[in-house]
Amino acid sequence: MTEFTPESLAALGPKEFAQLVKATPDAQIAEFMAGDNRGKILDEIFNRMPSLFRADRAGNTEAVIHWIITGGAGGSNDTYETVIENGACTVTNQPARDPKLAMTMDPVTFLKVVSGDGNPMMMFMTGKIKAKGDLALAAQVAKLFDIPKA
Repeated sequence: MTEFTPESLAALGPKEFAQLVKATPDAQIAEFMAGDNRGKILDEIFNRMPSLFRADRAGNTEAVIHWIITGGAGGSNDTYETVIENGACTVTNQPARDPKLAMTMDPVTFLKVVSGDGNPMMMFMTGKIKAKGDLALAAQVAKLFDIPKA
């Protein structure tokens, strides 16, 4: 089985990434995401978002979404900004705009969401994902992207 490293993730397609997340114990993911490669892993995942964006499903959606991933070094968070406008999706790790939706989650939950290994609505209902802002948008976010199935 492939290990969680920035190099291996860069070589994996979405389906293989989903299988890796599903096969890796949560404790191992949490440990890895608390380490030195956290930023590289998050960058790799977020950099793929525009290519997985489904403009055909977005319609006239215009939104700024902040993804706040907890559990960084010294208790820090990493915040990424996804902007959906004019039928396109852009991402930055330097948020500059006011979000329509801000979602906060730990790194294990985040990896499960983006790999299709977890139900985002159930994770919200059980408190694993905290959302502020447009909750209707929160319910639709997963449908705006081609999320792989492991």
